[in-house]
Amino acid sequence: MSFANAIALTGGIATGKSSVCSLLQLYGFQIIDADKVAHQILDQQSAQIATLFGDAYIKESKVDRKKLGSLVFTDKQERQKLENLLHPLIKSEIQQHTAFCESKEVPYIVDIPLFFETKNYEIDEVAMVYCTKDQQLARLIEREGLTADEAQSRINAQMDIDAKKALASFVIDNTKNLKHLQAEVERFVDYIKEKYPNIKI
Repeated sequence: MSFANAIALTGGIATGKSSVCSLLQLYGFQIIDADKVAHQILDQQSAQIATLFGDAYIKESKVDRKKLGSLVFTDKQERQKLENLLHPLIKSEIQQHTAFCESKEVPYIVDIPLFFETKNYEIDEVAMVYCTKDQQLARLIEREGLTADEAQSRINAQMDIDAKKALASFVIDNTKNLKHLQAEVERFVDYIKEKYPNIKI
């Protein structure tokens, strides 16, 4: 199994996955970031993006992510076209990273925002970063400078945050401040230690 020691980290857009990953790195965890992999592959596939969506979505030989995002987050059919192109390539790249992590035989984190949506990764242990829907919307507007409608359309493109929470094997609460989040991550690390008693963190 290619993900034997993997722990998936997921959540909704703007729930705080990046903050959790930064804290987990302080404990020495190896992090595989699916979003970073996706961005790299997106630029590598710029010619294919131009073919699928048009030259207007390419800027200085790179994909205009903001413009493409405006399209795919408001049109499910266009989003499906993009996902059909990217997801197999993303998984292949992630598997190359996991091969290195698996060789160490210690748990590692795979940050996959669309873990439940794609059902594309054979990982049993799934941690989920949670905040309320109102917090999610406000954080996304502030982070990306989007209108409320634009932000809501991006949230709506993903599975409902409470539905994800119900599916996760561990929930990291990010509804309060950074100090609270640090305590939640510490609680998660303790949970991992219990499941993997032979590792040193």
